[in-house]
Amino acid sequence: MKLNVDLENHSYPIYIERSAIHKVHEYIPVSRKIAIITDTGVPEKWVNIVKEQCPDSFICTIPQGEPSKCFDQYKNLLEEMISHNMSRKDAIIAVGGGVVGDLAGFVAASYMRGIDFYNIPTTVLSQVDSSVGGKVAIDMGSYKNIVGAFWQPKTVIIDPNVLSTLSLRQQHNGLCEALKMGLILDDHLVSLFEQETIDIDAIITRSIELKRDVVQQDERESNLRKILNFGHTIGHAIESAYGLNTYLHGECVAMGMLFFIEDKTLKQRVLNIYKKLDLPQVPNYDTSTLLEYVTHDKKSSHNTVSTVLVEQSGSYIIKELSFKEIQEVLERGPYEK
Repeated sequence: MKLNVDLENHSYPIYIERSAIHKVHEYIPVSRKIAIITDTGVPEKWVNIVKEQCPDSFICTIPQGEPSKCFDQYKNLLEEMISHNMSRKDAIIAVGGGVVGDLAGFVAASYMRGIDFYNIPTTVLSQVDSSVGGKVAIDMGSYKNIVGAFWQPKTVIIDPNVLSTLSLRQQHNGLCEALKMGLILDDHLVSLFEQETIDIDAIITRSIELKRDVVQQDERESNLRKILNFGHTIGHAIESAYGLNTYLHGECVAMGMLFFIEDKTLKQRVLNIYKKLDLPQVPNYDTSTLLEYVTHDKKSSHNTVSTVLVEQSGSYIIKELSFKEIQEVLERGPYEK
């Protein structure tokens, strides 16, 4: 399947197809110098399949994990680009999950004021969410994505076959972001999680269709795209405070969503799905610690945070909540309305 992201100045195709990783040379102009950026967690066979199709390419491998989204790795990659005499006509291909895509995209956005960027996401999380939309960034200290840019890829290639090398936990981690899309935009997508057998291809495709539609309406997150932050306000705080070595990103988003699901029946549906996905429970947290991270969140403005709430599956409300109101939400906890 081919989907097009139609933007005013940065339109691009998304290919969703099993074995698509073997067709990179058909979907990407490879007759130029190409930096393939990946990490130590990506199986070499996927990286080598891409490299074999790019005659003038080199591989840059960063350590696996969120700590690699940092200035040091960013600097190292820029130095690699320079040492290989990369020009403005050359390109970067990211082969990996969200960390690789965010970091590689930010390198592409800033090297020589911007070179072509292609994304081949290899995790469920990056396939259903971060690979589409052009948000690229690095972290600074414990503050996630605080330094970054909007830099749309030229092409995204999504091959569900590459998920075969992921652990079940990592697959479920990524599905949390897909569930988020359903909760705010499409109850049918939520219902796909309630089937006896989860159809991951259908979930990936529907999630991307929904995100594509949002990005087309609001490329630079000035308004509508804020809804994609559902679960992230408190989720990011939990991830920053407790999660870097304990919880995965999608797991933290899942925790964060619970605080802002207003309907008890819907919350129970969601908790049943969480049980099916074997997700961790919200840890015992210190309210003041999480509130500190919330106040430094990019979504906060002066004394309020733009917050997404869900009362009915497939719909949302955006409210500006004061830090005092966020504090009250944290004090109330995720499991009681």
